[in-house]
Amino acid sequence: MSTLLAVTLTTAPSPASAQSAAEPNQVANLTIRQADGYATLAWQPVDGATDYQIERTAVDADDTPTGPPTIVGVWRPNRQINQEAPTFADAGFNPGDTFRWRVRARTGTTEQPYSDPVVATTTTPWGNPDTPGEQLRTQWETTHAAQYTSDTNEYAYTAAIDALSDRVRVVELGRTVQNRPINMLVIGHPTPPATPEAVAATAPVAINCNVHGNEPGDREACLIMARQLAFSTDPRITDLLSHTTVLIVPTINGDGRAANTRGNSTGQDLNRDYSLIRQPETAAYIRMVRDYRPVAGYDGHEFGNSRAGDLPMLPPRHQNVAQPIFDQSQDMIEGHMYAKGAEAGWWACPYGCEGGGNVGLSEETILRNTLGLKNVANSLLELRSSGGQTRPDEGNTANNRRRKTFSALWTFHQFLDYHRADRGDILTARAQAIETQAANTGRLVFRGSRPIPAHPAPHPGDSPPPLDAPPADLILDNAPCAYKLTDEQYNGARTDGPGGVGTTVAQRIAAHGWKVITTGDGHYIPLNQPERGLIPLLLDTKGVEKLTDGERVYPTLTGRRNGPLVVTGFTCAADATINGPVTVRAGAALVATGTTINGPVTAAGAAGVVLADGTINGPLRIATTTDAISIIDMTITGPVDLSANTTGTDTPLLAGSTIRGPLNCTGNSPAPINLGVANTVHGPRTNQCAAL
Repeated sequence: MSTLLAVTLTTAPSPASAQSAAEPNQVANLTIRQADGYATLAWQPVDGATDYQIERTAVDADDTPTGPPTIVGVWRPNRQINQEAPTFADAGFNPGDTFRWRVRARTGTTEQPYSDPVVATTTTPWGNPDTPGEQLRTQWETTHAAQYTSDTNEYAYTAAIDALSDRVRVVELGRTVQNRPINMLVIGHPTPPATPEAVAATAPVAINCNVHGNEPGDREACLIMARQLAFSTDPRITDLLSHTTVLIVPTINGDGRAANTRGNSTGQDLNRDYSLIRQPETAAYIRMVRDYRPVAGYDGHEFGNSRAGDLPMLPPRHQNVAQPIFDQSQDMIEGHMYAKGAEAGWWACPYGCEGGGNVGLSEETILRNTLGLKNVANSLLELRSSGGQTRPDEGNTANNRRRKTFSALWTFHQFLDYHRADRGDILTARAQAIETQAANTGRLVFRGSRPIPAHPAPHPGDSPPPLDAPPADLILDNAPCAYKLTDEQYNGARTDGPGGVGTTVAQRIAAHGWKVITTGDGHYIPLNQPERGLIPLLLDTKGVEKLTDGERVYPTLTGRRNGPLVVTGFTCAADATINGPVTVRAGAALVATGTTINGPVTAAGAAGVVLADGTINGPLRIATTTDAISIIDMTITGPVDLSANTTGTDTPLLAGSTIRGPLNCTGNSPAPINLGVANTVHGPRTNQCAAL
């Protein structure tokens, strides 16, 4: 209410400014709207104006200047998509202070008359200083942006939020190389769900705030937003948290933040390690994605191009990313952020914007691409490091830091609003992506990006990031059924981690959550599973940044087969028709994609059964399987029974399938899940599968 009251009291223009311009080419109808850490200026455009200058003067309560007038902003036509309603988000001031603003147009280099001034008091930092919880402040806030929040201050601040708010639980995802905790705030209303699986059921969103240690602006925004989410009584906030869970990782790179270095303590750029997960920090984050299953995400950075926008953004561009995820991510950026940025006055644009250079490419090691390949709609967020041409007053370090942090805070709140409004579309895109990936169709690209076309002028996409089209030698048109690794490749010691000691390929595949089937002759990783686009990048000989050279395994059964099929060893069927019963023997594995089986399928003591994008005209019974079970986008006309399967840490999947009979799951450890992609079951659903 205090924020709403402040906005109400300070946004009205003075009577003079609401009138028509008194002089030719004078800006008219200047208004100021206050928000967290910034003020949105809006005015009536002047015909023929090339750009506009925003002037701000510090004043006291009597409107007497306490400092010189300063040009703090320049509005140019490529800032926003709505040219009929120019706006500018002025930040860089101490929240709570009072200012006088004026705006003038320029025609070429000719300065036109200033608008009538508007005086307003800016919004104070969020949280009543007399209310427990709300009164918490970060080191960055208490020093008025003179200092960034230290690691010890962060731990104390987040622990206090945890202790004072029922909405928050702080969990430790892992430890850095130097043994700093990697904490995550799990935030929900009235309380966050108790387990990762329960959180996953809420279609959570994730914000990774500080992967590069010398880019801390987003981190400060995350810490402020955590306080707001934990204690605000605003119905918007409680509604958001009632419909999802917010996951905030303030500092994945605590060692780099403490040293103010881009990389971690080993010098590794962690944003080039999310697929390879050689470092404990990236492995911790990827395990979180596996267990909590966020459906949307943002990843915070800073960008040194002084000509770029305030908020460069970019979706996952790797060509192996499923089209629905790319489209949904673009909709979040261009359909929501650009439009809302034009309303609030922030310059949102594609990564690069102007003179961006060779940025925003397709490396799968980058988090936005890794998440896209994991079917998460997401975006990179870059905060322009310097004030640049459009914010000339940011030679003042504190002002620069404020603009970066409060623009990130705006973005993260808009991200939550987008998820709240488009949750259904996000979940549909995710379901389509999972089913598309599991179908294992189409070429595989080992390096290559989707284009980000420039929008019609004057949209801020005039200089989009370049296209890194895949060369012919990095395209595989004939995708294999699986990759086979020897035991040495799978379990052998690695030297690519900190101090020359790395986790095994087996441990990294487990962190990614991929299905692995072990038979007498090796370890098989099927491609007909949800992260099909990422698996080859790490296991194929064509991989640019790979873990090992796996052996491509192609289907052994295609076309029509009449009569019973008894599976021994590893059998892969693709686009086949099997007329007869199928039996998977103990220790054997069946991987089938796009295949129709006219008869019952029975597996007892099998190593694995992985089925996708096919049909079984008959019952399916899988019992006492030891390694992997995955049933995705299948149509099964008979009963389905999953019983007494013990797959260790690998969770059985039953997702997006239609079962025209009863479904029973009993005594499976762990119990099957559906990845948030519901099944259609025409008969009774019982025991462990009752909610799938």
